[in-house]
Amino acid sequence: KDLLVKMYDGASYVTVAGLRSRRIAFNAELVDITHAESVDRWRELLAGAGVRRAAVSGRGLFKDAASDALVRQAFFDGAVTDCQVIVPDFGTIAGPCQVSALEFSGEHNGEVTFDLSLESAGALTFAAM
Repeated sequence: KDLLVKMYDGASYVTVAGLRSRRIAFNAELVDITHAESVDRWRELLAGAGVRRAAVSGRGLFKDAASDALVRQAFFDGAVTDCQVIVPDFGTIAGPCQVSALEFSGEHNGEVTFDLSLESAGALTFAAM
C-alpha cells in the first residue's frame, strides 16, 4: 500500500503523491542532566525537554501535473506548507513541513519517478486509524 502525501494548496488538502518506498523517522534530542551526585554515576535525562522532529522520505509517482507543480513550487519557494502523511493501517501525521529534497529520475521507456524528503517545521499531530 502506498503512503499518501497531501499538501494544503490554500483551499484544501490535495493528494500530491503516493510513495512506494518510504521512510518515516521521529527523533528527539536528549537533555543530559547527569551531575556529580547522580546515583552510581548513571546518566539522567530531563523528560520532555529535547527538540523533536520528524522526517518523511520516499520514492513514488506524482498524482498529476498539478500536484507535481505544487510540490516543485513549495520546494523552490522554500515554503513551509501544511501537510498530511497518511500511513495505511497506522494513522495520519499532520502539520507544517518543508520539502527538503526533490529528485526526479526515469528510464526512456518508463514513467518519471521522484524522490521526496519532507522535514517537520512545527508541531505535528497524529490521529490513529
